[in-house]
Amino acid sequence: MPVLPSAFSPAAVSRAALVNAVANGAIVVTGGAVRLTGSGLGCPTWPRCTEKSLVATPELAAHGLIEFGNRTLTFVLTAAAIAAVVAVFRSARRDLRSLAVLSFLGIPAQAVLGGITVLTHLNPWIVAAHFLLSMVLVAVATTLWLRSREPGVGSPLLRRPLVLLITGLGAVTAAVLVLGTLVTGSGPHSGDLDEKNGVTTVDRMGFDPEAVSQLHADVVFLLIGLTVALLVALYATDSPDRIRRAARDLVIVQLAQGLVGFVQYFTGLPVVLVLVHMLGAVLITAFTARLVWSVRGPSSEVPLDSPAEPAAATR
Repeated sequence: MPVLPSAFSPAAVSRAALVNAVANGAIVVTGGAVRLTGSGLGCPTWPRCTEKSLVATPELAAHGLIEFGNRTLTFVLTAAAIAAVVAVFRSARRDLRSLAVLSFLGIPAQAVLGGITVLTHLNPWIVAAHFLLSMVLVAVATTLWLRSREPGVGSPLLRRPLVLLITGLGAVTAAVLVLGTLVTGSGPHSGDLDEKNGVTTVDRMGFDPEAVSQLHADVVFLLIGLTVALLVALYATDSPDRIRRAARDLVIVQLAQGLVGFVQYFTGLPVVLVLVHMLGAVLITAFTARLVWSVRGPSSEVPLDSPAEPAAATR
């Protein structure tokens, strides 16, 4: 079967992957803005905005515009994902195809889950699943971009105990994100607000907000402690700079996110800080993905601008 010539350079593939990664992170933040402004049911049905209209109507006021605007951004994300898929498939980087396809397939899955969220009147468990799937897609898109900047995947750069520690950090990060959704699902920002009396009209998870917040904070302390321990071990064993930088930057992001979390808790969860905290969750996910990616060095068998298929892709 003849092989099509590469239509996209490595730099073009990397740019498309970067746009896709940024779009995946941005739609999480805009989705958070929908919830925090009480616009989660601004469009009361799905896939239409209302029973008779595809778009927001004047009767829905600002909440309808905010919710419909976020739905519209899904098309921007879809375009970015399609561009990444096309760039990868029309390049020599066959090793990136699975990541590009997975990133694209996550979009219809997210759209359906978002529709279920609306149809179940912002069920907090569905909202949590919607957010966690977004975090998975952020990690996939970040890894796709990072891998696109290197010719292929080489051998591990660390000994097995440190690799296992980094894997454990990824698992603890996942636990922190899950617990964060429980805190949100038990808190006041439900996504829909009765403006007459200022009370949420959406069911909550039912956990004690103070207890689940304390559990969330405890696991955050564990995560930061493990990451600091990893950073010390990396310097003590003269590990590669790329892994040191990834661990160092992750610690900085974790500390900043922890600070925002504590301030928002003790100031009554102001909307702006909660939104910054959601951005922090995106950054935590992306920087953790970067740390996991950094464990394996680039393949030295194929130069980045070579039209040949990376050797790692054929193993």
